[in-house]
Amino acid sequence: MDSSNHKLALFQHSIWNFYALHKRDFAWRHVSDPYQVVVSEIMLQQTQTYRVQPKFDQFIDIFPTFTALAESSLAQVLTVWQGLGYNRRAKFLHQLAQMVVREYGGVVPSEPALLQTLPGIGKATASSIVAFAFNKPTVFIETNIRAVFIHSFFHDCQAVHDNELLPLVAATVDQCNPREWYYALMDYGVYLKKMNPNPSRNSKHHVVQSKFEGSDRQIRGMIVRTILERGALEKEHLIAVLDKDPYRVRTIIDQLCQEQLIKLDGTMISI
Repeated sequence: MDSSNHKLALFQHSIWNFYALHKRDFAWRHVSDPYQVVVSEIMLQQTQTYRVQPKFDQFIDIFPTFTALAESSLAQVLTVWQGLGYNRRAKFLHQLAQMVVREYGGVVPSEPALLQTLPGIGKATASSIVAFAFNKPTVFIETNIRAVFIHSFFHDCQAVHDNELLPLVAATVDQCNPREWYYALMDYGVYLKKMNPNPSRNSKHHVVQSKFEGSDRQIRGMIVRTILERGALEKEHLIAVLDKDPYRVRTIIDQLCQEQLIKLDGTMISI
């Protein structure tokens, strides 16, 4: 074994050892239903696990299958989604369920290329779904995996591109049990971020999340939540209720209408 292969083997051994002692436990790690994996992966986009855990259980209870989700209204889905943020993900998940039922007979595809044709599914999410739902050795990077590989192989480097990490991810993925391997990587990444300055800061793709308070994102959420709680509202009344800059709120309302998260019929706004 040459030195590079030896280093990769040591890396794999250390990750598995860490996981054996410190693995985290989540509901979505105990399911084999691809539908539940899809739900969890979309929920976990840009959202911390402690916020996803209770919502995942509630969502699966109310919408147990692709068919149940597809047959529900967008308003019903958004109501359950409240608290997770980024409401477009709920809309994409709703549309995805309808497409899976309509085009795939309610059975989610197991090929990343097909998954990427579904709403809200990019390359990384498609590969993660295949790894977790079907235990196939796909290759992908998310924030915690990125932190692990930068810390382990690019410790003193700046602006590390994912293209530099992907060959290492591919070379180390467990061919027999990729599902658990990726769980192990993610758990170690979470540990690293707690113990050290976030290694992902050395990534070329690292973006500091903007402040939520007072952001357009906050106002978007307020608009959707207000309509869900109160039902259809006259546009100017909604603007008054929110008590934010009217011009800014009107602009965001227009954006939400374009995204089909809300509907404007005359002067009335609804989901």
